[in-house]
Amino acid sequence: MPSATLDPVDPLGLESLLTDTERAVRDTVRHYLDDRVEPHIAGWFEQGELPTLAALARDFGELGLLGMHLDGYGCAGMSALAYGVACRELEACDSGLRSFVSVQGSLAMFAIHRFGSEEQKDQWLPRMAAGEAIGCFGLTEPDHGSDPSSMRTRARREGGDWILDGRKTWITNGSVAAVAVVWARTDDGIRGFVVPTDTPGFSAPEIKHKMSLRASVTSELVLDSIRLPASATLPRAHGVSAPLTCLNEARYGIVWGATGAARSAWRTAADYAARREQFGKPLAAFQLTQQKLVDMALELHKATMTAMRLADLKDSAEGVHPAQISLGKLNNVREALEICRTARTILGANGISLEFPVIRHMNNLESVLTYEGTSEMHTLALGQALTGHAAFR
Repeated sequence: MPSATLDPVDPLGLESLLTDTERAVRDTVRHYLDDRVEPHIAGWFEQGELPTLAALARDFGELGLLGMHLDGYGCAGMSALAYGVACRELEACDSGLRSFVSVQGSLAMFAIHRFGSEEQKDQWLPRMAAGEAIGCFGLTEPDHGSDPSSMRTRARREGGDWILDGRKTWITNGSVAAVAVVWARTDDGIRGFVVPTDTPGFSAPEIKHKMSLRASVTSELVLDSIRLPASATLPRAHGVSAPLTCLNEARYGIVWGATGAARSAWRTAADYAARREQFGKPLAAFQLTQQKLVDMALELHKATMTAMRLADLKDSAEGVHPAQISLGKLNNVREALEICRTARTILGANGISLEFPVIRHMNNLESVLTYEGTSEMHTLALGQALTGHAAFR
C-alpha cells in the first residue's frame, strides 16, 4: 500500500502542479525578497515610503518581472501561471510591491503593448521591461472611479496636436513615472494617450496620510493644458473597453497576489500558535484555535485553486472571460482579508504590531479590496453574467 504524506503548509500538494520553470520563478522571487526587502518592508510601511523604488525597479527588471507575461520588446514572455506565482510571492512580502509590478506590467506596459504603435512600443517597452523607465496608468478621477465612462478629463484637437486637461487620482507610481498612459474623453469617444511626464503642464503631487499601501507611491495626475503630438494617441484604443481590458489584465495579478498575503498571515498565525502558551499548553492545542487555522487553510487553498484554474484559462486558446476574473478577484481578496483578520485574533495584541506582517497585510488588502473594481462592482458584473440582467445601468 502506498504511504501518502501531508505537508501542513501545502496539504493539497498544489506546488507539485508547478513546472520546473514556474518553481524557479517562485524561488528566485522569494529568495530576492527575503534577502533584499523583508528586513526593511515593515519600516518602509511605518514611514510611509518606498525609498529604494528606483533600485527595486531595476532589480525587478533584471529578474524579468516587469511585463513578464508579454512577448517581445525585452519582455520575458512567461506563462500566466509563472506571472501569477511571481505576484503571489511579491504580495506575500507586501501588496505595494505587487501593485508596482502590476501597474508597470499589466497596466502601463500592457496598454502600450496591446494598443500602441510600433514607435511607442520601441520607445518605451524595452526601457520599462528593464526597470529603467517607470510607468503609471491614469484612469480613475476624483469624481469617477467605478464609472470611468463618465470621466471628465478632456482631450481636444488644436491643429495637428492634442490638448489635454483634467485630473486623475489614486495613481500608483504617478510621481516617479517617466511615462503615463492617460485616458481622456474626445469628440470621438474615450482615447488613450502616451504622455511623457516631463511634458509641460503635467504634474503628479504625491498623496500622503494613507493608512494602507504605505510602502507604495500613490499620486494625483494634474493635466494643465498639456500639448501632445498626434503620435501620442494609442492608435488601437477606442472607447472605454480599451482601459477596461487593461484593468482585467491587472486584476488577474491581484487574484494571485491576494493568496500571497493570505499565505503569509496564515503561516504567521500557525507558527505563533505553536509557540505561544496559555493555560499550560500551546494555542495550537486548543479546539477554537485549530478551527480558525483549518478554516483559514481551507479558504487559502480554494483561492489558490481558483487562481490556478484562471491561469489555465488565460493560457488557453479560448482565453479567460472577464467575469471569470471578477469571480477570482471578488473571492480571493475577500477571503484573504478574512484570513488576515482571523490571524490577527490568534496573535491577540501582538497582531497589531508591525513586528508581525499580519496588520500590514490586513491594511493593504483594504485597498486591494476596492481598487481595480470594488466588491460591489465585481458582484454586479458576475450577477449580469449569471442572470443576463444588468443591475447597475
